Amino acid sequence: MTDAHPDNPAFRPLGCKECLDGNPLGFPITMAFQPIVDVKTKTVFAYEALVRGKDGAGAGAILSRVDETNRYVFDQTCRVTAIQIAAELGLDCVLSINFLPNAVYRPETCIRATLEAADRFGLSATQIMFEVTESEPILDPKHLLGIFNEYNNRGFITAIDDFGSGYAGLNLLSKFKPQVLKLDMELCQGISEDIIKKTITQGAIATCHALGIKVVAEGVETQADLDTLLELDIQYCQGYILGRPQIEALPIPDYTPL
Repeated sequence: MTDAHPDNPAFRPLGCKECLDGNPLGFPITMAFQPIVDVKTKTVFAYEALVRGKDGAGAGAILSRVDETNRYVFDQTCRVTAIQIAAELGLDCVLSINFLPNAVYRPETCIRATLEAADRFGLSATQIMFEVTESEPILDPKHLLGIFNEYNNRGFITAIDDFGSGYAGLNLLSKFKPQVLKLDMELCQGISEDIIKKTITQGAIATCHALGIKVVAEGVETQADLDTLLELDIQYCQGYILGRPQIEALPIPDYTPL
């Protein structure tokens, strides 16, 4: 792990204004937004912010430019940029932001720019959800637990993303007790024809409901899969059948398939 000492310029706390005006990242980014839909009430629960290049470059191209020397600055810049654009677009629900757990060295100071941006652009902490991906190895579980606790203390919503894709599974869920769990698209796609996926997903949904955790199905693309997830008592879905990501726009979901 890169030395995350406060004196290291790559890790020093940034302010909202510095992220917006100073471009410490060194290359321009913007955000696309994809709706997370409450399929029972047919309303938007949240919009997930997805990084894009100002030139239209996809997330993969942008992430390929992130390494240990700029990981922290990238994380901070994405947060502030997502909040600014979402607020300017009139966001009135939850804004979901992915964060890099191995980039946040001191959560009580690293969220300063997030809080400044939320205040500057008129969003409340309770409107912001931070997602940590389960597909990325967690180098320091105690550190991540500290991040989750600090976020919860500040009123943010916490979520585990890509659940079922990799490194920790139920152990990660038991340690961090998020308010939201997002099922990996590999579990959700083709679920209508796969009894193993259906059984695993059914168990995950039941466990989360017993713990008071909201469950989001990711990558939902077909009516058959959506129908199966509804049969399993899923309430929140995200995927192309409901709405594709749009750059610097809050797309209105397509409720006709429900």
